[in-house]
Formats: sequence, structure tokens, C-alpha cells
Amino acid sequence: MSEVKDLVEYIVKALADKPEAVSLSEMEGETSLVLELRVAPEDMGRMIGREGRTINAMRSLARVLGAKKGKKVTLEIV
Repeated sequence: MSEVKDLVEYIVKALADKPEAVSLSEMEGETSLVLELRVAPEDMGRMIGREGRTINAMRSLARVLGAKKGKKVTLEIV
């Protein structure tokens, strides 16, 4: 499931002012994948977006790509 992680990481690093501070960890189960995103505090608002639109768009992309692989994907900002 590294395709999902790679996609999310690419998008987040493109949006972040400090891409070197981006950290994405994954915990994979049989039918699910949990991605935990960590960014610099000053990039947190940019990742969430207005009314959560940016993070929800990333979650939707991750879910669709995961569904193609038969996994339920959850993206969390820590």
C-alpha cells in the first residue's frame, strides 16, 4: 500500500512550507490502513484548509486509491 502513502506524502510536501518536517507513518492491518501525518506547527493550518477542505480532499483521494486495493484507508493529522 505504499502507493497511497507516496501519494499523500507527495501532496503534503508540495503544500508545506517546511517539507523536511513532514512525517508520514503507516499502520497496516488485513483490511485497513491508517496513515498518521505530522507536519510543522506553522503548516498545520495549511494542511487542514478552510473548513477542513484540504485534509478532506486528501482523505478522499487516499480512500479511493485504497478501495482499489481492497483496503479501508484512514488519514489522521497528529
